[in-house]
Amino acid sequence: MAAAQTPPLPVVDPVSNYEKLHRIGEGTYGVVYKARDRTTGEIVALKRVRFDRSRDGVPVTSVRELRVLQACHHPNIVQLKKVVTGSQADSVFLVFEYCDHDLGRLLDSMTPPGGGGGSGGAGRRPFSISEVKGLMRQLLEAVSFLHDHWIVHRDIKLSNLLYTHTGHLKLCDFGLARFFSPFVAKDRTPNVVTLWYRAPEVLLGSEEYDESIDLWSCGAILAELLTGEPLFPAASEAEALNMMANLLGAPGERIWPGMSALPNAAKFVFPAQPYNFLRRHMTASCSAGGGGLSEAGLALLNGLLTYDPARRITARQALRHEWFQEKPYLKQPGDMPTFPSSHDGGRASAHHHGHHHHAGAAAAVGGKRALSEAAVGLLAEAKRQALGRAGAVGGGAGGGVIAGLDDRFGAAFGGGRGGGFGGGWGGGAGGSLLEGSGVQLVRK
Repeated sequence: MAAAQTPPLPVVDPVSNYEKLHRIGEGTYGVVYKARDRTTGEIVALKRVRFDRSRDGVPVTSVRELRVLQACHHPNIVQLKKVVTGSQADSVFLVFEYCDHDLGRLLDSMTPPGGGGGSGGAGRRPFSISEVKGLMRQLLEAVSFLHDHWIVHRDIKLSNLLYTHTGHLKLCDFGLARFFSPFVAKDRTPNVVTLWYRAPEVLLGSEEYDESIDLWSCGAILAELLTGEPLFPAASEAEALNMMANLLGAPGERIWPGMSALPNAAKFVFPAQPYNFLRRHMTASCSAGGGGLSEAGLALLNGLLTYDPARRITARQALRHEWFQEKPYLKQPGDMPTFPSSHDGGRASAHHHGHHHHAGAAAAVGGKRALSEAAVGLLAEAKRQALGRAGAVGGGAGGGVIAGLDDRFGAAFGGGRGGGFGGGWGGGAGGSLLEGSGVQLVRK
């Protein structure tokens, strides 16, 4: 006897109200389309939520994203307009305001091949100092707003910074964001933030980090905007720590009290390098582009890239920093440069919650960045397949392992408060909360 088909669900706000123009990106947690509202003609970004078919329920990353974005309304945070559905249970779409670029792909297109080498455009800085100030000011405004509302983003990186034709920066992708409690140490997911932008305390296994991890990411982004190259383009956690030590000096108890007590501190031997070479690095990288970073700018960068989270500059402090007050003055959004849309022409490209996609002849920096981003999606797919095999071979035993993972990583959503979503929301945690740890695993 044929199995009865699931009846279509009642649709309150149908996705059929939107005309899909073309696909513009695909990330770990969903596919993004450029679409047009059939009623108003407005262009939007339509993100289809990717369900893990091995379990039921909405993925935890999408629940988190909805929860945070409903609480956040800020000019520099991407606007969630509505949630629309189709007639099937797994047909759920998030409607976002449309943005023309993400900064990661835009920076790749502006940086000469080889990261500044070659003829013709050699040494050309992607953005001027004034433009970088404008972008960083907008980013810090968004981060300050989140932290003022007790939200830590946990995945700030260039591909999660959107750029509009009006010169506005928009922080997006809140799948790893979560609310936190002030002055309360609480265990959190250790493998968060894409590797190149991950704070040292997270690399060393801390599960009691706070919102200061977002500021380290902002520091890495500031350096990358100025030079056109990632500051710590590591392929593994050990390589990232080694790069930090070689550039900033090796950390220790003297400058970072409590470091030696972190879970992974004993597993890594830092090089005997006590000096901070950030000034030399930034001078060499920026001077060819028309002027280096000033003393005030270097002080801000050092403040953001401070090893000790307790001494790291906050978003509010960074916004008041003298670097934003000195010449050359920051550019307002209306004075920022504009670029042809990355999504015109029908060719799929990274946008919103997607990641970089580059041709084989991409620039060296762009190619490395693309590998870093693509690894996350590959890891998620590998875990989905592993979960399927565990269910087929191990039966109840495999379920016990998966339940253990859910118990550990599901807590990152917010503890008991997520219970209202039932067993379904925990299912999305598989593969999603490991973002950033997949680079070294995939490359091995």
